[in-house]
Amino acid sequence: METWRRVQVKIYSTCLFFLALDSVALSSDVENHLEMGRNFLARGQLQDALSHYHAAVEGDPGNYLTYFKRGTVYLALGKAKFALLDFGKVLDLKPDFTSARFQRGVVYMKQASFEEAKKDLYNVYINNGDFSAEANELYSKLDGLAYDVDLGLYYQDQNDHASAVQIYDRLIEHCPWAPSLRENRSQSHLKIGNIQHAIMDLRTATKLQSDDTDGYYKLSKLHYSIGQVSESLREIRECLKLDPDHKLCHSHYKQVKKVDKLLIDSQSAFNIKDYSSCITFSKKILDAEKNENNVRFLANEKLCQCYQHTDELSLSLNYCSDALEISQTPDLYCDRADAYIENSMFDEAIRDYEHALGIDQDHRRANEGLQKAKKLQKQAERKDYYKILNVKRTATKQEIVKAYRKAAQQWHPDNFQGEAKKNAEKKFIEIAAAKEVLTDPEKRAQFDRGIDPLDPESGRHPDGFNPFQQFHQFHGSPFTFKFNFN
Repeated sequence: METWRRVQVKIYSTCLFFLALDSVALSSDVENHLEMGRNFLARGQLQDALSHYHAAVEGDPGNYLTYFKRGTVYLALGKAKFALLDFGKVLDLKPDFTSARFQRGVVYMKQASFEEAKKDLYNVYINNGDFSAEANELYSKLDGLAYDVDLGLYYQDQNDHASAVQIYDRLIEHCPWAPSLRENRSQSHLKIGNIQHAIMDLRTATKLQSDDTDGYYKLSKLHYSIGQVSESLREIRECLKLDPDHKLCHSHYKQVKKVDKLLIDSQSAFNIKDYSSCITFSKKILDAEKNENNVRFLANEKLCQCYQHTDELSLSLNYCSDALEISQTPDLYCDRADAYIENSMFDEAIRDYEHALGIDQDHRRANEGLQKAKKLQKQAERKDYYKILNVKRTATKQEIVKAYRKAAQQWHPDNFQGEAKKNAEKKFIEIAAAKEVLTDPEKRAQFDRGIDPLDPESGRHPDGFNPFQQFHQFHGSPFTFKFNFN
């Protein structure tokens, strides 16, 4: 790294020297463009500088210095291909221009074009010019780097991809502009399961080449394989921009575009609580994608969530379980735990919240859900107002009132005699209490958190609670039954 820093400082100094030169043979327009380019370059505005150097080259295509200046800007922008063309043009016009030859040798080295780099760096060294010492130092590294390329390929052939990655790490430090090395390291990352690293290397490789349709195709397929559908769509579109007739890219594009739209539609439906449409769109994803499990995971996850808001809670559990077979995430365990709670399966809910915490011990939703499930479990051992009225936990107030009227009419003590009357009295009190809690939003929320607002020990028992008064309010009942709570 110290070598590169010395080289960069020296190159920069050389550039400033040539930028300061005046050419009496230049037209006023070319001189103006060079001056503007110099000013923008000094301020670090490389794109603006490049525009003026383009104009200067067009105005004086026989001046090697204009090509050299533009080449150095290309180099600063990381556009090695265009920098090489300009440095080559400089050497065509002035073969003894050592600075351009050294620059070209450095670019070749960074591209892992070691034979070309050897020629330029050796030429600079034997001419004993300004960059002779630096050229010799870089030249001495080239054979070792070439050996490492063969070693990396050997490790890959032996399926020792961890060792291959180490070799490519070292190579890319010296040859950062070599797309082939990035592609090779990407393959090894993929073999050992480092998919995100593989994607990063492929993305860099596509940027280092101007027409890498195969790279964009591979990149899109990788994103899709891990369920990153929108990212996959973006990369496959880049392939089609380069070649609209690319068969593999076109076929993959149609699939990804379809699934991406369905995912967007299902999420949009979920956001506006249109759960029926959410379910429809998500099922279409499962129909459209039979092979990629991580894409199917997204559909199963959404079905797990959407069915929780319907009367078919058992289907929510099924789809949650299908998704968890593909990928175990804390949020998904919490989704299934929520469905278990709605089905009053508290032991199972507790187990899933604990699984979520096993993945992330600080997961807030899992911690809160676990406490809630434990409270509900204890509560269920005593009293469950939903079961008393035989309604679901998702029941509306209207459904609760309807269930209360039916149960209260059935179990009113005036309908019974003797010993049965005592049992009816007990049942009627439970029914009225259930109505009292479940039709009051605040009390129902307390109950859903595992707190019984009518439990005397909770300190929330309302004064003067009369189950018969509750019944009469809804029915205008003529019953004259007297009940003693003492």
